[in-house]
Amino acid sequence: MKAFLILEDRTVFSGTSIGSAREVISEIVFNTSMTGYLEVLTDPSYAGQAVCMTYPLIGNYGICHADMESEKPWLDGYIVRELSRVPSNFRSEDTIQHFLEEHDIPGIAGIDTRKLTKILREKGTMNGMITTNADFDLEQVTEKLKAYKPAGVVRKVSCTQKSVLPGDGYKVALMDFGAKKNIARCLNQRGCQVTTYPAVTSAAEILADRPDGIMLSNGPGDPSEVTDIIREIRKLYESDVPIFAICLGHQLMALATGAQTYKLKYGHRGGNHPVKDLRSGKVYISSQNHGYAVDADTVDPDIAEVAFSNVNDKTVEGLRYKNKDIFTVQFHPEACPGPQDSNTLFDLFIKMMEVKKHA
Repeated sequence: MKAFLILEDRTVFSGTSIGSAREVISEIVFNTSMTGYLEVLTDPSYAGQAVCMTYPLIGNYGICHADMESEKPWLDGYIVRELSRVPSNFRSEDTIQHFLEEHDIPGIAGIDTRKLTKILREKGTMNGMITTNADFDLEQVTEKLKAYKPAGVVRKVSCTQKSVLPGDGYKVALMDFGAKKNIARCLNQRGCQVTTYPAVTSAAEILADRPDGIMLSNGPGDPSEVTDIIREIRKLYESDVPIFAICLGHQLMALATGAQTYKLKYGHRGGNHPVKDLRSGKVYISSQNHGYAVDADTVDPDIAEVAFSNVNDKTVEGLRYKNKDIFTVQFHPEACPGPQDSNTLFDLFIKMMEVKKHA
């Protein structure tokens, strides 16, 4: 079946429909990862977005459900150059085509993803429509695209009730703003008992459970929109509990302490982003997925200092808070399938809880 991708700037791509045939309007973004497409599909941070994979062949090792970062895919649509319909991998349990159909995710294959990526890099991230309707009215579609704005995505992807992953070590409260499974897994592998809380949980409820540490997860959307959550994070900041935050959690902690965030032109999404530890000088290759960043000029130097910087564009990749057991990173140290250069940051968090516990 023929399909079309229509961009906000009136560019039209023609290709083949994959997955669901339903029509969708979404923010169009690109991811530069060569592997890990299932992790991309099931990363809650992509809620409200349709993802273009820049690597030309997607699906060749199939679907292995154990690699999913959540219970289902959260993105709005999927865009690829070529879709492998006959995967070859001893772990494969399904094809992407069937996986997309099963979860009602529309997509398009056979388009020039290199051209699409160049448009997004030059003009910035924009909205788009995936449709199988060949009789679309470009004027009407363009009006709809300009009016579209994703909203309420954090509440959409967050869990609805508290759950516990048993462990005999430190008790960690994980705030689920769209948490990837591997965050809890990395903590649990280090012996932690991980209790996951819905995004709207009050600081009072979390602190009443007396956790040894608090983890603020990744998630989708504009961080400045969730003002009620930011107010609760401020209360967590004012407690003496060690805190480690990733991606959206990093941005929310910055907002809770008076800094500001801004939207990047086309974001950072992929598994090959270099970040520099400004204290040691060491450079990590990191996995990233975000469209917003913390404005370094708005960070109060009495509250925090920039700890990590993006080697490519010098954006803030992490903050170290002063006189607090708090550090936050924009990238993903829990990255799976990789890279795992910065996985040791979880050990730093464990050390923070240990020192606090025995102080």
